[in-house]
Amino acid sequence: MQTTPTTPATPTTQTHLSDLASTIPAATRVFHNHRLDYCCGGKRPLAEACAEKGLDADAILAEIVAAASPTDVPLGERTPAEIAAYIVERYHEPLREDLPRLVAMARKVERVHGDKPGCPLGLGEHLETWGAAVMEHLDKEEQTLFPSLDMPELGIVAALTREHDDHAAALSRTRELTGDMIPPPHACTTWRALYMGLDTLERELMEHVHIENHVLFPRAAVR
Repeated sequence: MQTTPTTPATPTTQTHLSDLASTIPAATRVFHNHRLDYCCGGKRPLAEACAEKGLDADAILAEIVAAASPTDVPLGERTPAEIAAYIVERYHEPLREDLPRLVAMARKVERVHGDKPGCPLGLGEHLETWGAAVMEHLDKEEQTLFPSLDMPELGIVAALTREHDDHAAALSRTRELTGDMIPPPHACTTWRALYMGLDTLERELMEHVHIENHVLFPRAAVR
């Protein structure tokens, strides 16, 4: 038996963030723009998450509906094997390229601008340590979980889900070190490009984790 994420035909402010993200792909962009956690913290109503952030839930819902495209096909309509292949191509491969590049950029900024206000001291080491954990995580998925989606070991799914929480904590630490990824006025081009790259990395990693936590893992676990 397979299950797919569901949401009302007309979503409301009581619809869970994870269900909105699973059935309306454009919702992930809206959530990222407003710093709403729809992956690890996605199992709660939009209204509750917005209240916590001081946001107007009706306005956010309207933004999601306006951004939706009738041609978007929710990943929940694909097979687990198709979803896994999509994850590897869309998220794993770019991560393997982007993280080392961002580590190098962070170390350069620290080396050249370490004496300037707002310099993200410690960012390079943080990204390198976290990056090693991310690479190990990707290998586990590709070598252990994805080939066994027909009969996965639930312990593996649970362990990978816990690691997703660790990645969320690492993203929070990245924002602390970078002043919420806002470059100071005196930031050079590399510094600004670094923060733009980290913002993109955060958005794509949240999409990645959401797809696994709320679309792929639940379907694999019931087989």
